[in-house]
Amino acid sequence: MDWIQSSDLLPYVLRRRSTESPDTVYLRHVDGGSMTYRQSYEASLLWADALRRLGVAPGENVVSMLPNGFDTYHAWLGMAWLGAVEVSLNTAYQGRLLRYTISKSRARVMIVSERYVARLAEIADELDSLETVVVLGEPTEVPALRQRVISEREFFDDAAPVAPPPSHEPRPWDVSCIIWTSGTTGPSKGVMVPWAEWYRFCEVITSVTGGDDSIYHFMPPFHVGGKIILYAALLEGSVIVMRETFSSSNFWSDVRKHEVTHTILQGPMVRMLMSAPESDSDRDNSLRTMGCAPLPVDLFEFMERFGMRGANTYYGMTEIGLPFASPGFDLTGTESCGKLRDGYEVRIVDEHDYPVEQGDVGELVVRADHPWTMNAGYFGMAEETAHSWRNGWFHTGDGFRVDEDGNFYFVDRLKDAIRRRGENISSFEVEGYVNEHPEVVESAAVAIRSELGEDDVKVFVALAEGSALGYAELADWLAARMPRFMIPRYIEFVDGLPKTDATLRTKKADLRARGLNENTWDGQGGNGNTR
Repeated sequence: MDWIQSSDLLPYVLRRRSTESPDTVYLRHVDGGSMTYRQSYEASLLWADALRRLGVAPGENVVSMLPNGFDTYHAWLGMAWLGAVEVSLNTAYQGRLLRYTISKSRARVMIVSERYVARLAEIADELDSLETVVVLGEPTEVPALRQRVISEREFFDDAAPVAPPPSHEPRPWDVSCIIWTSGTTGPSKGVMVPWAEWYRFCEVITSVTGGDDSIYHFMPPFHVGGKIILYAALLEGSVIVMRETFSSSNFWSDVRKHEVTHTILQGPMVRMLMSAPESDSDRDNSLRTMGCAPLPVDLFEFMERFGMRGANTYYGMTEIGLPFASPGFDLTGTESCGKLRDGYEVRIVDEHDYPVEQGDVGELVVRADHPWTMNAGYFGMAEETAHSWRNGWFHTGDGFRVDEDGNFYFVDRLKDAIRRRGENISSFEVEGYVNEHPEVVESAAVAIRSELGEDDVKVFVALAEGSALGYAELADWLAARMPRFMIPRYIEFVDGLPKTDATLRTKKADLRARGLNENTWDGQGGNGNTR
């Protein structure tokens, strides 16, 4: 086994590239900006010095709420050079979830884009630990906050790209960042991701790309996908072409203009691109390969239509890395998520952690050969960490089966979570928002399979006696408070929720079995239910 060294870690790889090829451009933005290795490295040091002058110390958590862009990654790298820990927030967070994640992080300092400051202002008075807010950009007006507010110009005043002391530099076992992931029957949890885990994550990209590739990057920086694209491109010497978010209408024009050769897509994105009218120019593009998970049923039709040579797939979680991947572009249909990768050990077990028979469905549990290539726990949640790490294995909560050839298949979530367009959604948190409405007695959120693949959100809602609340009225109320990706597409008003006799827990299986019916309101206008 090759042991991961400090020299393999992202900050050191960037430093090495800046020395070996200082004037090589490796970051390009579709809006026109670009950066060389040297400029990028110096930007990370500038961030480190500005944060140090602000009093950020090694081991300290720093919250960031930034869109996909150059500054976002340089802020992360700047924290790394100081030995600080980035707590990266989903830019869709607002209200109670934004308050919860900031408070739970115990951070004194927050870096936030000017476009999200108004959301922060709504809950700022409830953030007891937060002391300083650095606002990037030039907002027309910054709301009054109880915290000290520092402008971007003030933050970088007198800062210089000076390397911090070597004692602060990251090591494989250090926590690189905290990424929030969906809760199951409880609130979201902050996953502590060691630097060594990122290195293993990158292998599913570096194994199918090289230094002559241009990689199209629109994945969010607060999830695994966004971070590993940057890291993998630096390892391979590839060029990154960046757009803030995925755009189906701009996808092929970006590919052609910037001569993109590789990208990472999710199944629903493929379906969106396939929904466009066919054209004689579909195959006239530079894109040759991609990574994709989950695989859509029309993957091979997509590849044929657009002239692509190959796709690889994989399965993973923020907590465990990527234990399964296809061998390069060798796919076993569109259902399997690959074979077991070297360095991981897995079992498929029953409720007592005993292995099930081959072909039977059970819970996937995982452990790794190399230390620090899986999560270091949930931040500030010792009980939840211990519950997930039972009997020496990390319990994923996902149902799997394996065939006689060693191909692994994701079957279903055993945990009560919802996945929508690449986002893991906690039903617990959806219900928390819905239950805040003064006319709602209780609610239950479940997954409904989407025509784009993955899930849509449906909520069953029991209203207070005499309530005249309408579907659209509730939907509008939720849209003003919830992260966009959580907003339910479907709503059904019910007299009450089915409960177990012993524990009075909601019978989610019964609700899922109801699916969509004549009483279901569709926010996209699917069935005309207009209460």
